[in-house]
Amino acid sequence: MNFPENLKYTKDHEWIRIEGETAYIGITDFAQGELGDIVYVDITTVGDSIEKDAVFGTVEAVKTVSDLFLPISGEVLEKNDQLDANPELVNQDPYGKGWMVKIKVSDSSQANSLLSVADYKALIGK
Repeated sequence: MNFPENLKYTKDHEWIRIEGETAYIGITDFAQGELGDIVYVDITTVGDSIEKDAVFGTVEAVKTVSDLFLPISGEVLEKNDQLDANPELVNQDPYGKGWMVKIKVSDSSQANSLLSVADYKALIGK
């Protein structure tokens, strides 16, 4: 299982990579493994300003549908359009080609409350 050091994590199994005033968000390797085969990613919040911990979309696997929560407040700039035709990218490359949204960060200090790699590993028992 992969745990990139340059990311922050949430208790809801999202990851965030902040690059200046923008950030990329997706679900963790652990989350995609628990969900199983991803068959659909539904994100209709492009252009919306969303508060920390609010739902920005859903991910559908063969057996379940799960809400996706924004780790920090921001405006959703774009969604990963590749996931429309290839939702399995979330399973294959959750931290790379399987990213879900790109946001404009509203308050970067909110990232201070997110989990480090060590904290996330402790959360999931790894």
